[in-house]
Amino acid sequence: GISAFPMSGRVVHKMGLKEDNQNFLLMQSIGVNVSGQIASVIAGGLILNFFFGK
Repeated sequence: GISAFPMSGRVVHKMGLKEDNQNFLLMQSIGVNVSGQIASVIAGGLILNFFFGK
């Protein structure tokens, strides 16, 4: 859900730091999560429009 997406980005960042302490993956991982949330909103809007649109 929407409340879990910042946490998954932090988990990916910590995993990257374990492999190489120079990694900084937080911005990339959060960016991917945000784009997924945007795509979910668009898909939900299309489905609602398909069933309830005029």
